[in-house]
Amino acid sequence: METKTLSVADAIRGRRTVRHYRPDPVAPELIEELLELTMQAPSAWNMQDRSIVVVTSESGRAALSEAAFGQPQPREAPVVLVFVADAAAWRDRNADIAELAGRNGAWNAEFTAMFDTRAEYLALEQRGLLRENAVKNAMIAATYAMLAATGLGLASAPMNGWDAESVKQAIGIGDRADLAIAVLVTIGYSDAAPPHPGRRPRERRVFAERFAAAR
Repeated sequence: METKTLSVADAIRGRRTVRHYRPDPVAPELIEELLELTMQAPSAWNMQDRSIVVVTSESGRAALSEAAFGQPQPREAPVVLVFVADAAAWRDRNADIAELAGRNGAWNAEFTAMFDTRAEYLALEQRGLLRENAVKNAMIAATYAMLAATGLGLASAPMNGWDAESVKQAIGIGDRADLAIAVLVTIGYSDAAPPHPGRRPRERRVFAERFAAAR
């Protein structure tokens, strides 16, 4: 498949949050490439404790729009990616993760043994941070999705402002208290070229060694 070639730097600088989309469909091969790139995102211990529900049906997107208090993006965009965080993924043996990493030469026996202890996850559980950890991993994947979309000539928007239980109902996991909704990302073609809103000067948000309260 021939796709637009864009450097990572250009994708970062060129990405915009898009609220309104043309009705043009996204070719299935583009969606597949986007998902393949998204799933390359890292996660703690390579646990891959995040999943993506790809919603393209009109009814599914309408339900997500309602869950997002009527925001237009899910109705207008032909594709909505719902990032689901699985805070309990670490409880499974997940032998395939370690086996694949070992075959690829990425993990040695010592690292695999550390993975098998789940010590870090037990510590997170004690501190009540399992959900936060899984959501962080899902958000990293969502960032990959948006940059990949830009590189493929697509527009995107990360969506906040939705009712988590309504989103879960819309994607068929209303009974799964162990799963969390991290973010929604709409994908499609922008109906206009949004201008860059600008960013504050870097010195207001980047500090050396120690945080300085900025105003």
